[in-house]
Amino acid sequence: MEYDKDLQSIQEVRNKVAKAKEAQSSYQEFSQKQMDQVVKAMMEAALKNAEMLAKMAKEETGYGKWEDKIVKNVFAAKYVYEAMKDQKVVGLIRDDKELKVMEVGVPMGVIAGLIPSTNPTSTVIFKSLIALKAGNAIVFSPHPSAVNCIRETVKILQNASVSAGAPEGLIECINVPTVDGTNALMKHKDIGLILATGGEAMVKAAYSSGTPAIGVGPGNGPAFIERSADVKKAVSQILESKTFDNGVICASEQSVVVEAEMKDTIVEEMKRQGFYFMTEEQSEKLGRFLLRSNMTMNPVIVGKSAQELAKLSGIEIPGDAKVLVSFQDTVSHKNPYSREKLTTVLAFYTEPTWESACLRCMEILNNEGKGHTMTIHSQNEDIIREFALKKNVSRLLVNTPATLGGIGASTNLVPALTLGCGAVGGSSTSDNIGPANLINIRRIAYGVRSLEEMKREIPACGCVKMEQKVETSIPSAEVEDLVRRILSGI
Repeated sequence: MEYDKDLQSIQEVRNKVAKAKEAQSSYQEFSQKQMDQVVKAMMEAALKNAEMLAKMAKEETGYGKWEDKIVKNVFAAKYVYEAMKDQKVVGLIRDDKELKVMEVGVPMGVIAGLIPSTNPTSTVIFKSLIALKAGNAIVFSPHPSAVNCIRETVKILQNASVSAGAPEGLIECINVPTVDGTNALMKHKDIGLILATGGEAMVKAAYSSGTPAIGVGPGNGPAFIERSADVKKAVSQILESKTFDNGVICASEQSVVVEAEMKDTIVEEMKRQGFYFMTEEQSEKLGRFLLRSNMTMNPVIVGKSAQELAKLSGIEIPGDAKVLVSFQDTVSHKNPYSREKLTTVLAFYTEPTWESACLRCMEILNNEGKGHTMTIHSQNEDIIREFALKKNVSRLLVNTPATLGGIGASTNLVPALTLGCGAVGGSSTSDNIGPANLINIRRIAYGVRSLEEMKREIPACGCVKMEQKVETSIPSAEVEDLVRRILSGI
């Protein structure tokens, strides 16, 4: 039965990709203006159905809060659309008369979109909009635990795109997702690019497929509250971020790092705002539940409230606790609190100085989350600059909730739900992914200088003249003797 399911999935992939390729061959002839009309219709349809899709995602996956998923759906539709609506990415996008260079944006063709269970409907909306904005088709491989809400989102976007004049088949979704089917999609000869958002194994598979890929690694961002920070505001922003959809966005804070002289002030403020600091015994008990024996995080914890986590792990917490916090002083792969926790749990580290806090943040990121995101709350521009120069992240967020800042909702970063981690994080880009990442650029360059002109410039470069003899320290008689011996075969 499982074998038959795999074969069915592989055949479905072949059919979907063939249909998408045919549709994209027609769609790529559209002007940017025509494509924008299609994308606008999709955005409006996504907004209209934002609440329904949010409730579907919550019901099917059990993750997070449907109220916050509405916000994510609106962000993926409206914010993403508004940021790119006037952007030209297809056709002639640059014509430099002075340098005599032109650039033409060329769609990549059919994109494979891998969708996670944590942000299923919003990620489908986001990837569909940027793919079609850039003249591409897209075929989705849904996470098995979110297949129904993903399929419904695709259906809504399909209908909207066709109603706006796009050919049928531009947006497709695998109905029978299997590992073999997803692998077949990623390795299909007609896939131009894989856009992978999901777990580390999925992203690694995308990069190993032989097809060009944009994948993102795990987040594990620390938040450093420096002594000059507005403590009340910083704590409020971390709370807002960590409880947004119960922490399922990978840019969310995973640890808080403070200076020793600020510890008591910050802990008191965190307690006042609803953070619950666990006892050592509670931390150990929850930790055993967070991390499985195979050193992977327990998927049951994802998107759970503090109250749900307490019940699942068997610890007693106050009824008004919003985020569970554990005092920590070590960082390792075996310590669940120093890793990515897509739920309402934070680690709390205390360091003697801001310099040692800086090193601790780097240690946390090197443990997991290299190249992703971190946050600093500070009014000291010199320290902010030091962090910017040294931190191995693609996004250093300043005085903002990490969840919203990382995706470009509370900052002026490109609005995106796929966040590149750069080479240090095993990603092909450090960008917040947008339509400009989904095109190739054809460059037309006119000749502006001749070979003779280049030769005339050689003396001006201080180079040795071509006719100049090379001096040797070997006596000429010895050179002549050596030549005779070589020629005579000695």
